[in-house]
Amino acid sequence: MTAAHVPGDLADQVDMLAARLDRSRGWIMKQALAAWVDQEEMRHQMTLDALDDVDAGRVIDQAAVLAWANSLSTGTPQPPPEA
Repeated sequence: MTAAHVPGDLADQVDMLAARLDRSRGWIMKQALAAWVDQEEMRHQMTLDALDDVDAGRVIDQAAVLAWANSLSTGTPQPPPEA
């Protein structure tokens, strides 16, 4: 079992959600923690994938990205740059 200090206002919000969903406070906390862990795992994997792209030279020049971004507010936007 793990315990954590939760600020009172956040605990109140969890309690309101638990009541609205007819679930326990513990169920809400487990769902929230599981979603956060999944999100962090995905973020970590995306970072590793991005670093692999950089190592492999699959990058887009900043000037090309800026030119594309600036074109979006014109009458003739450019297609997005590709690596």
